[in-house]
Amino acid sequence: MSILEGKSPSLEPKTDEKKVAIFWDLDNKQPKSFPPFDAAIRLKKAASSFGFVHYMIAYANHHAFSYVPPDVREQRKERKVLNKLENRGVIKPVVPYLCRVCGRKFHTNDKLVNHFKQLHEREQVKRLNRLESSRGKRRVQLVGKLSMKMEKYKNAARDVLTPKVGYGLADELKRAGFWVRLVSDKPQAADVALRNQMVEMMDRKRADCIVLVSDDSDFVDVLREAKLRCLKTVVVGDNNDGALKRCADVGFSWKEIMLGKAKKEAVSVVGRWKDRDVLKKLEWTYKSELGEDESDIDDSEFEIEDEDIKDTVSEAGGDLVKKEDIKPWWELDSDIDDPPAKSFK
Repeated sequence: MSILEGKSPSLEPKTDEKKVAIFWDLDNKQPKSFPPFDAAIRLKKAASSFGFVHYMIAYANHHAFSYVPPDVREQRKERKVLNKLENRGVIKPVVPYLCRVCGRKFHTNDKLVNHFKQLHEREQVKRLNRLESSRGKRRVQLVGKLSMKMEKYKNAARDVLTPKVGYGLADELKRAGFWVRLVSDKPQAADVALRNQMVEMMDRKRADCIVLVSDDSDFVDVLREAKLRCLKTVVVGDNNDGALKRCADVGFSWKEIMLGKAKKEAVSVVGRWKDRDVLKKLEWTYKSELGEDESDIDDSEFEIEDEDIKDTVSEAGGDLVKKEDIKPWWELDSDIDDPPAKSFK
């Protein structure tokens, strides 16, 4: 067999692998004590233990994206104090600050930030304007030409520049592969949009396992509907005694997700699900075979009873015919008892 004809087993798709969809309610559950990108990656790894992750969706309003956790606020305050001390010459960094775009070194963080804004940020704006103004084949060529520089700028700006709004939650989740959807600021707008998205996924049968990141009890009805449709349900939240975890098949906390305990426990959970599915299939086949046997037995019994009745009736009728055939039909019983007298000639 040639190399082209042979198929690598690792490249072949697993037909029995379940489709997993992650739904994240950012209004209710944010990774406040963990970096957003790391939390999203750990969540995806834990969900991949239940199958192949096809969809990762997050819903939130403007307030969720503008929120800054207390830990991030403390870090920003400490950074401001260090910048002031560095500018006064009170302290000096052990290692100079390095620009990850051009490689220049600076002795203070403020000089690095000013250099980055005045040079690299302007260059990035020019690249984006060129892409927006180009069309067709020209745009495709520019994307291929500028993609490396734009990606390099994004990676460097993440550590140098402070986000203007919030702490970069939407950008970090997008970088991790999530589809982030912004909804209106109306009450329960994110919950309604997320529920509709989950129901649409179930109607189109695009997921076999649903992973919900929330502590909101308003999603109980959706989880019950998913279980009625024979879908597996997983809840990630910090409320251990919440209604969602009681309704779902399995529940994890953020700490278990970040420490990797959820990924290890998922292996045993999937094993229990497979055993339960096998038992259900065996139960269904046994009931169907039992029903067929019972129907056969009942039909045969009725047939036998009908045949017995016919035999008994035929036997009874045969005896009557035999008894009637002993004498002619025109002779009376008295004639048989008293034989006729002999005639004299």
